[in-house]
Amino acid sequence: MIYIEAPNYVDTDKRSLFLAGGISNCPNWQAEILSHLDNLDIAVFNPRRKNFSLETGVNRQQIEWEHTYLRKASIISFWFCKETLCPITLYELGAWSMTNKPLIIGLDPEYGRREDVEIQTKLVRPEIQIVYSLKELLLQIYMSFR
Repeated sequence: MIYIEAPNYVDTDKRSLFLAGGISNCPNWQAEILSHLDNLDIAVFNPRRKNFSLETGVNRQQIEWEHTYLRKASIISFWFCKETLCPITLYELGAWSMTNKPLIIGLDPEYGRREDVEIQTKLVRPEIQIVYSLKELLLQIYMSFR
């Protein structure tokens, strides 16, 4: 696995995964997913930085990094945790749902807008099977990179 964490840029042609989901006010779910991906021959794009603050220019840098790597990713996985509504992740899901890019969607069963995501996804991308745990999300990732 090649690991690329915001704000770093690495050029790679490997099949790739973007870990879309909460990066503030929620648990570090990305670390749990990453701990199981070492044996996959992919690049993983993680927007969650070790040190992030809203200093001048950092927010723009973060958004531009995500913009670049969401487009570069072969597959985008989404995780909606219960601790926050993840407004930026909702925006990204809406935008990418309108494309043919492969998406994997996971929702914590207690996520506040669970029904909205389920209904909207079913209307726009009915082929997507939403999952309800990080374990199931990880399984979907593995099945997608077979």
